[in-house]
Amino acid sequence: MGKVHFRTRRAKDPGFTLVELLIVVIILSILAVVVIPQFTNTTDDARLAAADTALGNMRAVVDLYYAQHAEYPSRNGDGTNAANSSLAFVWQLSRYTDNAGVAALTTDPNTGTIYGPYLKKEEVPLEPLTDSRALEIESVSAALGMTASGVTGGWKFNNQTGQFIINHTSWESR
Repeated sequence: MGKVHFRTRRAKDPGFTLVELLIVVIILSILAVVVIPQFTNTTDDARLAAADTALGNMRAVVDLYYAQHAEYPSRNGDGTNAANSSLAFVWQLSRYTDNAGVAALTTDPNTGTIYGPYLKKEEVPLEPLTDSRALEIESVSAALGMTASGVTGGWKFNNQTGQFIINHTSWESR
């Protein structure tokens, strides 16, 4: 019988064996499965933090308006836009106002438009969870508080109670 010769790997043979390559691919796959979900959670956490900040800022703006006018924005209109309208809300917060909430483009101590503006732009800020600027005004005081209208997103404001929420059923508790 003849001798069987096994080829041994020499230092001058270039490349990796198939087994070595498979081990590396398996290790990289395991690392990817562990690491990728952490990046996804970071993005969601950032959106939640942005939503909390925007919501807190809008609540502070509404509270400041109430402290200076003794009523919430949009409740009695702004002199041009009807009461309980989102346009009255935006104008009263983005323009100068007098004691009654009548909005003007410039401040004038003679006419009493000395308050505000409370927002930098003539629009509500973008709601970060759904990327919506929609604003729904509710003018009826509910004993149990206000609830979101559905999943449209944006904002919802009650001008009787001052409650300001994200208008999405899964985020209304914020």
